[in-house]
Amino acid sequence: MPTSTFPSTTSRSTRAADADRERIVERLHAAAVEGRLNADELEARLEAALSASTHLELDQVVADLPAQTAGMGSARRAPQLGAFAATSILLLAIWALTGTGYFWPVWPILGWGLFVVPGALTGGRVRACRRSA
Repeated sequence: MPTSTFPSTTSRSTRAADADRERIVERLHAAAVEGRLNADELEARLEAALSASTHLELDQVVADLPAQTAGMGSARRAPQLGAFAATSILLLAIWALTGTGYFWPVWPILGWGLFVVPGALTGGRVRACRRSA
């Protein structure tokens, strides 16, 4: 029976994809924001992450950082969504108490909502399109 020359898919020596490198870059930026990495460390690790070709090399870039939990991004968005909801309710209350004429709260609610709500719905993972060279 012939043996395969390709590594098994469970091996950490498998080739990393661009998406894998992007996840590590996001994790490094988060660690820098938390104060776990200074600017020089961040720069060196970003270079290593972007030049990594295997999952093992990517693992080594973040080996000394704590594991990232799934809920970290949603914890940062919760205050934005809460502030948006509270302000919207306050504007609606002011409008209702002042005579319910022209519905002016639509403009600040709509303007602010265009930035807050899409991020909350997509989990903050809105990506820009990238052109291939």
